[in-house]
Amino acid sequence: MPVGELLDRVSSAELTEWMVFYRMEPFGMERGDLQAGIVAATVANVNRDPKKQKRAWEPADFMPQFADAIEGGAGVREGKSPEELRRKWDKVLTAFGVKDR
Repeated sequence: MPVGELLDRVSSAELTEWMVFYRMEPFGMERGDLQAGIVAATVANVNRDPKKQKRAWEPADFMPQFADAIEGGAGVREGKSPEELRRKWDKVLTAFGVKDR
């Protein structure tokens, strides 16, 4: 159902109820990322060598950071030049033993 049609059908009171419910029990992709991050952090911490990794892993360490991928968003990194990318790619190929390019 398109958003416009949904908004035509939902009353203000019902929309407000959904907004309150979402604040109490978030749902959607962001919540799924958090749930996956919790599981990944738990597994990583159970297997963590505290001598090598002193800080315990947190769910956020395993969650995607989409702000870096959005042009003009917070945390956008400078792009690599074609020459830099080529040098990196050459290193990868060399590491895998590829000689003829």
